Amino acid sequence: MLEVKNLTKIYTGRRNAVTALQDVSLRVKAGEFAVVQGPSGSGKTTLLLTVGGLLAPTSGSVSIQGQNPYALSPERRARFCGSAMGFVFQQFHLVPYLNVERNILVPSIAIPSNQARKRAQALMDHFHLSERAHHVPSELSTGERQRVALARALLNTPKILLADEPTGNLDAENAEIVLNYLVEFADNGGTVLLVTHDAHSTRYAGKAICLHAGHIVSE
Repeated sequence: MLEVKNLTKIYTGRRNAVTALQDVSLRVKAGEFAVVQGPSGSGKTTLLLTVGGLLAPTSGSVSIQGQNPYALSPERRARFCGSAMGFVFQQFHLVPYLNVERNILVPSIAIPSNQARKRAQALMDHFHLSERAHHVPSELSTGERQRVALARALLNTPKILLADEPTGNLDAENAEIVLNYLVEFADNGGTVLLVTHDAHSTRYAGKAICLHAGHIVSE
């Protein structure tokens, strides 16, 4: 479902170059929940953005469902990644002036679907957000905001979820709720790649990968 081979990413600046990833290879199958763990600066977010088609690697290859997203034009890559993958971030990135329902529907702007509103309603029911449908993010709890972000990531029925520290702003109870939803997604045949510095998340995963200074040091 998801494979990277010999992935290297070097950020070049005016004075020096920083190697964020070096010769990283990994595979995550359908139905698998994988956690990439490592300290800040280890390359976790760079790995996630590169896998997600948002940051071209310096060398190496990325394959999503057998397709190299970087072989596509920018427009086709955006549509492919938007339909194949959903993204969940620590900071939620909700649109502050849109209510819950409209935030969940945001992906349908890029990839229209006549079933989008029905799908959004089903997701609100699933994540216990229906009573909050007409509330804006500032009127929600932190846990509710993350559930809205997760529902938005699932709107286009992706096969893969990419999550960057999705529990970083949550208390223990809400973190467990989000992690259990990710487990449920994998149990239903989806693929989850979660990056975090928190060892607790590895308890929910079927595969744990340790990244340090841009290298995989254990799997």
